[in-house]
Amino acid sequence: MITKLGEVMVYVRNQDEVKRFWEEDMGFVILQDYTEGAMRWVQVAPTEDAETTLILHDREFVEKNSPELNFGTPSLLFFTENLDELYDQLEQKGVTLGEKVNMEGNLFFNFADPEDNYFAVMEVKSSAGFFFS
Repeated sequence: MITKLGEVMVYVRNQDEVKRFWEEDMGFVILQDYTEGAMRWVQVAPTEDAETTLILHDREFVEKNSPELNFGTPSLLFFTENLDELYDQLEQKGVTLGEKVNMEGNLFFNFADPEDNYFAVMEVKSSAGFFFS
């Protein structure tokens, strides 16, 4: 039985640049930066005890060794308790941001990493999360 989503694989061309983005611009923590032979992965998360983490894989290496995989960026929706504050912080850091959108009373915006992978953020006032109906 599946009990939770543990890791999301993101395939990137420049692991160091994308690692820097998640750590410095987004405020994530680096849980692991591991190399084994020619393979390297970087594990990042919003907090040290996050239940779900991102694994930044070297896209070129994975394409060469597992060409059958889907290399599209997953559509990820992050939650924040203060969307305006986060938006302002990211804007000051020069992060590529979309417009703030109010959809049925929920505030959203999207942002891009240095490789133009887009992600979304939604304001949620509790840790219970949000489900579309």
